Amino acid sequence: MSSDAISPAASRSCLLQINNLHKSFVMGQQTIDVLRDIHLTINPAEMLAIIGASGAGKSTLLQIMGTLDRPTSGTMLFEDHDVFQWSERALAEFRNRRIGFVFQFHHLLPEFTALENTSLPALIQKRSKDEAREDAQTLLTDVGLGHRLHHKPGELSGGEQQRVAIARALVLKPDLVLADEPTGNLDTHTGEDIFAILRELNQKSGSAIVIVTHNEHLSQQADRLIHVQDGCIS
Repeated sequence: MSSDAISPAASRSCLLQINNLHKSFVMGQQTIDVLRDIHLTINPAEMLAIIGASGAGKSTLLQIMGTLDRPTSGTMLFEDHDVFQWSERALAEFRNRRIGFVFQFHHLLPEFTALENTSLPALIQKRSKDEAREDAQTLLTDVGLGHRLHHKPGELSGGEQQRVAIARALVLKPDLVLADEPTGNLDTHTGEDIFAILRELNQKSGSAIVIVTHNEHLSQQADRLIHVQDGCIS
């Protein structure tokens, strides 16, 4: 099945549903269970925070949600489609079109400006240069960087670079944005600003946002909060 089989106009009662998901790794003769018996539903336009200690399995769960990794067993349904039944090529196409990523480290291209970095996903999807730049400029303005469009990452603060990363994640208007410790490298004030921007864009764009964070204060501002402990949702 091609990822094109999922239409954005499909039934939106549930965006993502994870059932009985397990993830384990084999190291020598030992099997390490990273995730165990995970059941989780994400609704359209929801903001969900995932918290837990280091090594609890939060980032692994996020990578599986983003189809960057596969579970050992269990299912993950995106709008009722079992995405892990698809080929790697179909998964990559689906991931590029429907999911946005924001990481703790910004992964911006240093030789490109903020506008060029933000436009890049749209250009890869064969959108016109004018359309890509217009959408990128709108998002950069929304995150408070309308005056920094032509600055390269080295000319931006850490918080500004993370704002560019957020704009880049949203430029294709994804159904789901996955943010892994997006405030982890930022001071408290800047981290609060970034979280507020994610919340505002969540409400404005309608994209569901899942945030992995150690910051319990910020996580309380999400629509829903789950704890991952020892590979399980507690």
